[in-house]
Amino acid sequence: MNSIELKSRAKINLSIDVLGKRKDGYHLVEMIMQTIDLYDIIKIKELGTEDIVIKSDSSDIPLDKENIVYKAINLLKNKFKINKGVEVFIQKNIPIAAGMAGGSSNAAAVLVGLNKLWKLNLSEIELQKIGFKLGADVPFCICGGAVLASGVGEELTYIKGLHKDISILVCKPDLFVSTRDVYGGLDLESIQNRPNNKLLIDCLNREDINIVASNMVNVLETVTSKYHKEINEIEKIMIENKALGSMMSGSGPTVFGLFENKEQALRGKEKLLEKYSQVYVVNSNEKGVEIDGEFK
Repeated sequence: MNSIELKSRAKINLSIDVLGKRKDGYHLVEMIMQTIDLYDIIKIKELGTEDIVIKSDSSDIPLDKENIVYKAINLLKNKFKINKGVEVFIQKNIPIAAGMAGGSSNAAAVLVGLNKLWKLNLSEIELQKIGFKLGADVPFCICGGAVLASGVGEELTYIKGLHKDISILVCKPDLFVSTRDVYGGLDLESIQNRPNNKLLIDCLNREDINIVASNMVNVLETVTSKYHKEINEIEKIMIENKALGSMMSGSGPTVFGLFENKEQALRGKEKLLEKYSQVYVVNSNEKGVEIDGEFK
């Protein structure tokens, strides 16, 4: 019986701008996304039946057809008329509902894994087109690295990302934030401070981390931080502990800080652990999904 194990990586945003809204309700964005080396483990094994079975070490995610992983498997089974069943075990390390694309990353890993397991021979671009039907972040999670994403998040331009020596301190407060509510609370006409993505990309190319860190802007943060004071509190602790810059990722509530020095990041982590339990020091990574210890 065939089986496969994958790493499914989280992302942070170095910028988010919201440019408008389509008639179908989707928002038009322009944002920089970066994969980080914080990952879930996805174990897939074929079953002797046609069932889809989802298991996890986390009690905070659905294990039925509501799970995006279930939807990803179902999508491939229906599209390619596959009558095999699979069991997927999700070992969660990425904080849940955190603005870090954890669910999208899991779906991406399952698409990549089943492409290999079922010998579908789909290209990365073909997988991304399928992934987009599951969510706007899934195509990026398939490839990983660093991108400028536009459209509703599916138009990806690959760019140079954060240098691997940069330490990234990540803190997810114990809050639930609704992405739909955050976008719904954004007044597009009153956005004062927007990111300069051209400047950020130029500075990433030059490895000028100081200018990158001091020019990160997430327009969604104005909405989330209005209701959750923890966002600004975490940023303040990171800056006090020598972060070059700190910002909320996605629609929140996760906050990250960029550090030139790992020791300073670890000191910041120690300080944050006095109040928050989900705190990590990680680095950037060039890939979203890794199969059995090797990149696809």
